[in-house]
Amino acid sequence: MSEMIANLSLGFGVALSFQNIALCFVGCLVGTLIGVLPGVGPIATIAILLPITFGLDPTGALIMLAGIYYGAQYGGSTTAILVNIPGEATAVVTTLDGHQMAKQGRAGVALGTAALGSFFAGCVATVVIAALGAPLTKLALLFGPAEYFSLMVMGLCFAVVLARGSILKAFCMIMLGLLLSTVGTDLETGQERMTFGFPPLADGIDFAVMAMGVFGFAEVLRNLESPESRDVVRTKIGRLLPNWADIKQSIKPVLRGTVIGGTLGILPGNGAVLGPFASYTVEKKLAKDPSRFGKGAIEGVAGPESANNAGAQTAFIPLLTLGIPPNAVMALMVGAMTIHGIIPGPQVMTRNPDLFWGMIASMWLGNLMLLIINLPLIGLWVKLLQVPYRLMFPAILIFCCIGIYSVNNQPVDVAFTALFGLFGYILIKLGFEPAPMLLGFVLGRLMEEKLRQALIISRGSFYTFIDYEARPISLVLLIVAVAVLVIALLPSIAKKRDEVFTE
Repeated sequence: MSEMIANLSLGFGVALSFQNIALCFVGCLVGTLIGVLPGVGPIATIAILLPITFGLDPTGALIMLAGIYYGAQYGGSTTAILVNIPGEATAVVTTLDGHQMAKQGRAGVALGTAALGSFFAGCVATVVIAALGAPLTKLALLFGPAEYFSLMVMGLCFAVVLARGSILKAFCMIMLGLLLSTVGTDLETGQERMTFGFPPLADGIDFAVMAMGVFGFAEVLRNLESPESRDVVRTKIGRLLPNWADIKQSIKPVLRGTVIGGTLGILPGNGAVLGPFASYTVEKKLAKDPSRFGKGAIEGVAGPESANNAGAQTAFIPLLTLGIPPNAVMALMVGAMTIHGIIPGPQVMTRNPDLFWGMIASMWLGNLMLLIINLPLIGLWVKLLQVPYRLMFPAILIFCCIGIYSVNNQPVDVAFTALFGLFGYILIKLGFEPAPMLLGFVLGRLMEEKLRQALIISRGSFYTFIDYEARPISLVLLIVAVAVLVIALLPSIAKKRDEVFTE
């Protein structure tokens, strides 16, 4: 306990510097803005803003990017409640009861409940990260190349199962991401592979180029084809703070949502996205009168919003302790760390304690800032919701092009981004989810490196991955990976999975 307090005091010392407070505030403000404006999302925003972080120190850059992520979770609820459009995927459930509350003249109470529930869940999740950080990092130090490879295989299997839509399509996206990660120069021989003699591909596909294209440009194209329809609530927002009766109704859903979201957030794939859905289902089943849900039940806002923010923050646990990104946003964070010369994994805590604990401390500050940003600025967010898409998207595209050109000052990067944008749009139209591809791409090089290291140590024997006596952890991880895939493919489970994602 004393060690954790000492570590947190180190973290607050880092996070409370003027520069880091300013970057945390900028991240939270931009994240909230992105969450409020439907059709952009945190993945696209972080991809777009990656080039800006090049001039910052690694700790400040990651604090800002983290602020954008959990800020978007907060902001998404504002749009869901006021306009009935989820600003972010995790805010889909909030539209069901939040918008109904707004129509009944209780928009302020819905917004206040969402903000306070998110604040509580975020604080609890921050404490959980701080408590689990050191033990998990010590466990991860026992991992050799074989264990790391098996862990990444398990993570990708979870990503396949928890991705929306067809398991086969998600598997294809993972494999495509792994394949794209091999483009460039071979790690050991220095030979070029799959470059087709094209010099710009000699160093491989740039992470920022791919992420910005598939998530930034493609998202713009997808939104432009959708007709604008915004049912902005015309009634008064009313008081923002819930009364005692509202608080009594919300306490248990907030506690349950925090536990559910925090647990699912650690899972690779769509864990953080599933949290609010799971919380809503639990609250509906536990309610004395389930018919109230969908008609303005405050529990339908409090539980999912708490789960949403808890999951957004516990997603940092596998990233910071193991270096394994559980979702597409965390994959972008891995990319940002790599760009700044930091190798994600258990060594981060020992080699970069300022960064590790500074990020954790900044999460608590970020939650406090988001509470301050969200509630007093509701009027401003309502005004922003009236900005038409046709004015927003040209500005976003111009900003993307300037940002990606500034990375290497290479016009070919802008062309590649546009190609990936078109490719991402085609994937979306064909029903393929791009997020697993990004996970596969980010983990691909690391997986190849660990695979080769393990085979060199074992003199080319693949038995090293399932050797119970020498590598029990590796064997257990591979068994879990296979079990997850087999269970997900069982007809009854597959049918239930499809029903959940359809719902």
